[in-house]
Amino acid sequence: MKKIWKPVLHKAITGQWRRFLMKKMPAPYPGKMKNPGLYLHVPFCEKLCPFCPYNREKYDTDKYAEYEKSVHKEINLYAKNVPSQKYVSLYIGGGTPTINVPGLVRIIQHMKASFALDDCDICVEFHPSHMEEDCLRALKQTGVTLISIGVESTNDDLLKRLGRNHDGKTALESVRRAVSMGFRSVNVDLMFVLPGQTLEQLDEDLTRMLGAGIDQISTYPIFGFPYSEMGMEQGIRGIRRPDEALIRTMFDLIAIRSRESGFERCAVWSFLKPSRKKFSSITRHHYLGFGPSAASMIGDHFYVNTFSVNEYVEALSHGRPVALVMEVPKRIEMAYWLYWRVYEMRIPNEEFSVLFEQELEEVFGRLMLIPRALSMAEKNGHGYVITEAGAYWIHRIQNEYSLNYINRLWGRCRATPWPNEVIL
Repeated sequence: MKKIWKPVLHKAITGQWRRFLMKKMPAPYPGKMKNPGLYLHVPFCEKLCPFCPYNREKYDTDKYAEYEKSVHKEINLYAKNVPSQKYVSLYIGGGTPTINVPGLVRIIQHMKASFALDDCDICVEFHPSHMEEDCLRALKQTGVTLISIGVESTNDDLLKRLGRNHDGKTALESVRRAVSMGFRSVNVDLMFVLPGQTLEQLDEDLTRMLGAGIDQISTYPIFGFPYSEMGMEQGIRGIRRPDEALIRTMFDLIAIRSRESGFERCAVWSFLKPSRKKFSSITRHHYLGFGPSAASMIGDHFYVNTFSVNEYVEALSHGRPVALVMEVPKRIEMAYWLYWRVYEMRIPNEEFSVLFEQELEEVFGRLMLIPRALSMAEKNGHGYVITEAGAYWIHRIQNEYSLNYINRLWGRCRATPWPNEVIL
């Protein structure tokens, strides 16, 4: 069935049957971008969790020093070659970004000195084991406003199965410490449908986190990418699906408990306290990426840096670290915008017309007839909204695309630092 609906949906959204092609080619510097953000990838962890698909390696002091020097070089390259303009955010992910706090502070300060980041949010991902008060204070003083904590679970048995090096008590203490520091927003990440996880265990996680004073909670199904250690154990086809009824029941329980605690859905996977600042890592329209494996979306091109730290360092000794580039026609850029607006559950007419100088209805009106007919979306005076009934199916469809596109790109780039091409 997937062989039928996936290419049909691809054609309906992108306007083409052919698959996306990323290849080795010169990467242009961007001109003026639309509402751009910056992204920094810190690819180091104290311990490599087997479930994690993201590009990371074991922390080494000397290698981090080389990485940091190279990031400063990459910042200088973009600052010199990209037109001056205001950026809406700086997002820092990993890996474990706070594995070396002084180094991270230096990089943030360099970015603030090189790009127009006045009054923008600076967002950082945290591991519960790297959230000492001195660390939080140093980053807050540097300008960090939004933080996200990878709790994943508060159940010690589940954390051990995931290979995490923290326990539930440490996680809860870290969350409360962060809340007390007065950041603009504190988000907590939880995972569900974990191996062996019961509904009762998920309910306990939700109760503890929703009662800890946080501003936002984001919940993710466990990803089973074939190249992660957990994915390899499950075979090249990826994640072993838990019972469909359990997935749906857990998804619904998250929504129920979040609303009971005064949170409102702000994205397919996230719930936010009213009037609080939303934390999001993936919804900027245009952005520049720094660090190994960082991607950049500049409008007419999308490119990704080499995943290898060693090759990243070597490339920046004489040029840029871009490994693969994809040309992005306007219709594909529109489809990219639509994908993330669906994730946010709101598809605004005005934003689309400002960005693309076309009307949303002209481009995607016919496509939206399908989710409307299935009660997955509704039309209003501002555009479209995804319904609660549609949220679950959007979650499932986007998970399929993550397992497909991201696995192909990341899997190939992890296997070889400089692939000739990747067909997505």
